[in-house]
Amino acid sequence: MSEHGEAKNTEESVDETTLPLPGSALASTQIAQVIEAALLAAEGPLTVDTLFRLFAVGELDEEEGRKQIRLALESLQAECAHRGVTLQKVASGYRYQTRQELSVWVSRLWEEKPPRYTRALLETLALIAYKQPVTRGDIEQVRGVSVSQNIMRTLLERDWIRVVGQREAPGRPSMYGTTKAFLDYFDLAKLDDLPPLEEIKAMIEPTLVAEDGASVDGAADTDEAQGAAEPADAADLSMGPEADQSTHS
Repeated sequence: MSEHGEAKNTEESVDETTLPLPGSALASTQIAQVIEAALLAAEGPLTVDTLFRLFAVGELDEEEGRKQIRLALESLQAECAHRGVTLQKVASGYRYQTRQELSVWVSRLWEEKPPRYTRALLETLALIAYKQPVTRGDIEQVRGVSVSQNIMRTLLERDWIRVVGQREAPGRPSMYGTTKAFLDYFDLAKLDDLPPLEEIKAMIEPTLVAEDGASVDGAADTDEAQGAAEPADAADLSMGPEADQSTHS
């Protein structure tokens, strides 16, 4: 290859890695650099539309701008194949997160142990997720015990559930559904991604604590302790999500 050809190739490689002046058209590698930087700097997940608004007129293709962003995201996801982090799509958008299998080592950064939850709280959350919208009465009917107010308060404070309406019944009881924060926490993009209940049981077992009144949900009620010892039958929870999808949009 001639010296002229080598010089030309060098210039092209520099164009791909050196950002041009703002307002100039960006190459695919440069678009990915901007997106990667934004995702690392953001406090939470970012959507394609949010990422699109980062670019000025002329920096993306006029008609294919969002497609360019999606292709850049796919490229960044592929680059994570052999790294300690992944680029995950959740309900609120895209975010970088550590690989689950590395959590044993990463957790040593913090002295405080991650919260663990009672079976009663997780069964209540599962019922809301799989049968929403539901009232406390619906949950109590399936579980066969009263639902501790501490459990509902904990789920609301964590922003895993919210009131989505009132049922047309005496007393107009509140109906509950899950939130985007719930989906984000469990690495889900939408309710349809919820795993079968058999898998849910395997997932939550490591997070359980003894129902001794000192757990995260603070459930010291006798009925709640009995409910933990007698978990609801999976067949009772087998209904799929029924909430209006606008709840999670």
